[in-house]
Amino acid sequence: MTMRKHLFLVEDDQRLGDLITSYLTQQGFSVTIERRGDSAPARILDEQPDLVVLDLLLPGLDGLTICQQVRTGYGGPILMLTALEDDMDQVAGLEMGADDYVKKPVQPRVLLARIRALLRRVEKTAAETDTASVPINELVFGGLRINHTAQSVLLNQQPVILTTNEFNLLWLLARHAGQILDRATIYRELRGIDYDGLDRSVDLTISHLRKKLEDDADRPQRIKTVWGQGYLFALQA
Repeated sequence: MTMRKHLFLVEDDQRLGDLITSYLTQQGFSVTIERRGDSAPARILDEQPDLVVLDLLLPGLDGLTICQQVRTGYGGPILMLTALEDDMDQVAGLEMGADDYVKKPVQPRVLLARIRALLRRVEKTAAETDTASVPINELVFGGLRINHTAQSVLLNQQPVILTTNEFNLLWLLARHAGQILDRATIYRELRGIDYDGLDRSVDLTISHLRKKLEDDADRPQRIKTVWGQGYLFALQA
């Protein structure tokens, strides 16, 4: 028997929280709900759920702060719920370590699809790590060393601190060094869903990676933009 995936929902709206819990339980998940933001970090770190669904506006502690606090001790995917229309709030969530977001009002089927996509991505990564036919665990490009198992990056022997999204994108680009990857391919590989043509989170993450990898934003030598085609991780920087 397959063990039910454990989802941890942080949502203070009782009606919405109960609706999401009931729907996801019917879909075969085990759901734990927390209604206060200030109680959420300790519970997430203690319970280590398979995935966290995290509201942005919460009593006691906001979702962005929760995401930032748990990221060093929780490696699972975080899906944020936001009622705010400002794209900067969604960008801020991704910067703090969230893996995806869904806008309110929440459509249960959309939420379910995003959750399943994130869980598939985790399972795919675990399978690649465990399968003997996939021996690549570390990639080295001059002074840049990327270790997949440790989820660590060293640049000239100095650690580079990356969010989960940043690391996953860097690993994807580096694994295909010398090849151009378009946004649709990157989006599908990282998020498990088709690119809608509007989301600019990939471009934002590329910008952050260049800054952290000391790659000149105006004349990048490591992660290059190939106009009209996509991004290219250079074999030699």
